[in-house]
Amino acid sequence: MQFLLRVISIFILVIICFGTPAQAQFPLLRNFNLEVNKIINPNSNNLLASDCIRLDGICLYSIAALETDISTRVGEIQDNFMVIEEAYFMSNRQKINIYQQEIGNIIDIYVRIDSEEFRLMTVTPLDAEIVGSDIQTRANEIIQIVERSLKKAKLERQPKFLLRQGLIAISITGIVLLANLYFSRKITKLKESKQVLTASKNQLSQFILVQFSKNLNLNINEIKYRLLQLGQIVTLMGGTLIILGLFPYTRMAQTFIISIIRIPIRLGIVGVATYLSIRFSYALINKFTSKLVGDMVGPAPGIRSQLRLATISGVTKSIVTITCIAAGIIIGLSSIGVNVAPLLAGAGILGFGLSLASQNLIKDALNGFFIILEDQYAIGDVINIGNVAGLVENINLRITQLRDAEGRLITIPNSEISIVANLSSKWSRADLNIPIAYETDVDLALDLLDKLATTMCQEDNWCNQIIDKPEILGVDKFGDRGFIIKVWIKTRPLQQWAVSREFRRRVKVAFDAQGIYLSLSQEKIWFHETSYNQVQFERKSSSEPEIIDN
Repeated sequence: MQFLLRVISIFILVIICFGTPAQAQFPLLRNFNLEVNKIINPNSNNLLASDCIRLDGICLYSIAALETDISTRVGEIQDNFMVIEEAYFMSNRQKINIYQQEIGNIIDIYVRIDSEEFRLMTVTPLDAEIVGSDIQTRANEIIQIVERSLKKAKLERQPKFLLRQGLIAISITGIVLLANLYFSRKITKLKESKQVLTASKNQLSQFILVQFSKNLNLNINEIKYRLLQLGQIVTLMGGTLIILGLFPYTRMAQTFIISIIRIPIRLGIVGVATYLSIRFSYALINKFTSKLVGDMVGPAPGIRSQLRLATISGVTKSIVTITCIAAGIIIGLSSIGVNVAPLLAGAGILGFGLSLASQNLIKDALNGFFIILEDQYAIGDVINIGNVAGLVENINLRITQLRDAEGRLITIPNSEISIVANLSSKWSRADLNIPIAYETDVDLALDLLDKLATTMCQEDNWCNQIIDKPEILGVDKFGDRGFIIKVWIKTRPLQQWAVSREFRRRVKVAFDAQGIYLSLSQEKIWFHETSYNQVQFERKSSSEPEIIDN
């Protein structure tokens, strides 16, 4: 497909380059300015304006007049030009006679076609002044431009020329359709790839490096996707405008369309450039972060550093987004002629006023900055803030968002965070309190717990989660129903709960096998036989179930 597009493009370029009429009619660099340009007359306080005289929508030359008179003068000259066009196109002669008549400090231009004479316009000193020449030189330039343009316009209306332009239009249409087909296929493939990357990105992964790589690929795919969409739009619009400009009868429509979409196109270009800048910055940030994460070695410190880099990466993206959007707004306003200097000054004053009224936002930003700088917690940590606990899903300079055990997303302003308990910073610990009945042999229970812990940390499934030898601290305290043995197991961040659940399961199985009872809340039931052959029941709390029949 790419080879076919290149062959057709080269073929069209050969036609354009070696066909003189076709080359002259390929409208890419014409002046499409339809606005009235306002200028200040240095010799007076009157506001002057300049505008174009056109033939088939193309600006031939500029004239000047007072702002109040410019539209009337342009309309009068355009009407005269239209009469001259019709008479010249109806004539069988190619030659045209254009001459001038000097009256005082002005020059009248006349056109003679066959035996008829037409007045075109009067060249004034203002017309010469706007181009920086004298009135005689300006009149000669206008005569040459008018003569050359009329001859060219008459040649463009010949069947031979129109046939050549039609062939070029058909070729351009074919190129546009092929390019659109190519773009559509690429866009479809990128859309499918984007959906796959988005689905995999939403899945929780142990390896932050994998997440960074996926984010990098997702941003690169997004840039390609938007560029292909932009190329598709530019190809369709550009092809249509070029085809309209090939024929003298449709060239005015080309000029009219360009005059309408000129400002939206400028804003669109700025918007697209801003969006691509943001995405490209995201890709660079992900690339840089992936490089840093890839260079890290070591167990727990490496994981902690990865979490911190993920948080800094997210905050950096937020800052880049705000900066690019602000710059895009300023550049967009400047591109459509808005003076942004007073706007920036007003924005500065408004920002100062808002800063006084929004002190909480400033506190949020400052506290968020120190949270990230001091590495109090990062994305992926489990923390306690007051009565709230959960997994940190998002953090920026203003807020921290947690996901609790019930799946609720909790948003906390950074200024409200004063004391934080981080349960997954660098490493975690499974803090186990094993309740044992008083009737149990203490040494037997301690020895059994030590064997269980040693065996568990040597198994392949759990050796990667346990980073240090478990500590059997011994009898921690005596309770109402039994004594408590405390066990500490140092684990990787966020693995303490899985290790705790597995260790408790193994303790229950091993204690049952050895006949060791846990000191749980249970009841003893006593049966007493009375003289009336009735049974009385007495309930007593105990650490183990017993049934005594008297």
